[in-house]
Amino acid sequence: MKQIRIFLLMAIAVFSFTAVNAQSTKTKNKTVVADTVVYQCPMKCEGDKTYAKAGKCPKCNMDLKAVPKPVAAIYQCPMKCEGDKTYNKAGKCPKCNMNLTKVQAKKSSDNHTGHNHN
Repeated sequence: MKQIRIFLLMAIAVFSFTAVNAQSTKTKNKTVVADTVVYQCPMKCEGDKTYAKAGKCPKCNMDLKAVPKPVAAIYQCPMKCEGDKTYNKAGKCPKCNMNLTKVQAKKSSDNHTGHNHN
């Protein structure tokens, strides 16, 4: 009987730890998504205006669409210690300790030619 109690207590402890760990993982993933996405009207009623939360467009009442958050600047090690690895903010290279330098953002792979916007 004592062995059954110990086994049940161990099973409950493992289950509890797994449940807590799963909850903390969910929270982390939501934070990452929230930091990399903004919302915008698919009809571009307000031009390139973006919103932090999902909702409705105040002009046309359409659902706002999730779009990637634009990156203001990209930084990279001038010695390319880590290859083409980039960072979103200035700082020091973790390998050689040099100051990261600002580089141009890569152009979008979308082919946006063949027509004009009037």
